[in-house]
Amino acid sequence: MPELEQALTEIAAEMAERTDRGEVATYIPQLGKVDPKKFGIAAVTNDGRVLMAGDADEPFSIQSISKVFTLTLALGNVGDALWQRVGREPSGNPFNSIVQLEHENGIPRNPFINAGAIVISDILLAGHQPREAIGEILRFIQFLADDETIIIDREVAASERATGFRNLALANYMKSFGNLNHAPDLALGVYFHHCAIAMSCRQLALAGRFLANGGKNPATGHSVVSAERARRIGAMMLTCGHYDGSGDFAFRVGIPGKSGVGGGILAIVPGVASLAVWSPGLNANGNSRLGSIALERLAKMMNWSVFAP
Repeated sequence: MPELEQALTEIAAEMAERTDRGEVATYIPQLGKVDPKKFGIAAVTNDGRVLMAGDADEPFSIQSISKVFTLTLALGNVGDALWQRVGREPSGNPFNSIVQLEHENGIPRNPFINAGAIVISDILLAGHQPREAIGEILRFIQFLADDETIIIDREVAASERATGFRNLALANYMKSFGNLNHAPDLALGVYFHHCAIAMSCRQLALAGRFLANGGKNPATGHSVVSAERARRIGAMMLTCGHYDGSGDFAFRVGIPGKSGVGGGILAIVPGVASLAVWSPGLNANGNSRLGSIALERLAKMMNWSVFAP
């Protein structure tokens, strides 16, 4: 697929020249230390090709991209009963909104906003100590990427815990509505640690490939989830994966994606490829500014869209 490799190279070169890089997240102090000039992009195609450009092998904090994998695990544990505790609608509000949570009686709007992911962490805690739940999440991601070198950045996790007052408020609020089964501090421990997983664009694209291949790992043929579940996770990514910028991302890029405030985006072209991009500077919605632009360019160059005939 030489045209894809050329497209990635051209996009990385273009992004290197841009000066409108957005603002690096500073409310988590460790993220504020990342060089805003970094840019990486990787594609893993369903026929097994791994194509990269820029800083695609440099690990970064995946943050909320991890919520795709925790949702996948939680659905495997409890199935559709999960949707009794978390909604499936776009938030239309910032990812850490307390007002929305109050209005909806402690039921988070979707599993990708912070409150929803804290409930998912609570589900994954069932029958486990936090350390065990965190280990299960990390091993699952290592398994998906076929890479045991993927780790949790302990400094980022500690930085999140030290400054996570809004998340603590969200967790306590949901506990007051009976939507957390464990102590808020335990659910938050799982949440902060899975958000602190560090991965490169290459590793992230490899981990997401099952979503581009009907729920199966294309390298082994083994099923990770059913085809229906893979489609539904993709639908959640398309409608909710970029917080209150999800509609604009769907409009501009046209494929499912999940962003993180570390500047990464995992995107899925169903039946074709898994993509990962990283540029630390964020736009006003907390999504990677150049990452979003790069995926828009790539989708246009390759004529990729879930809305295409």
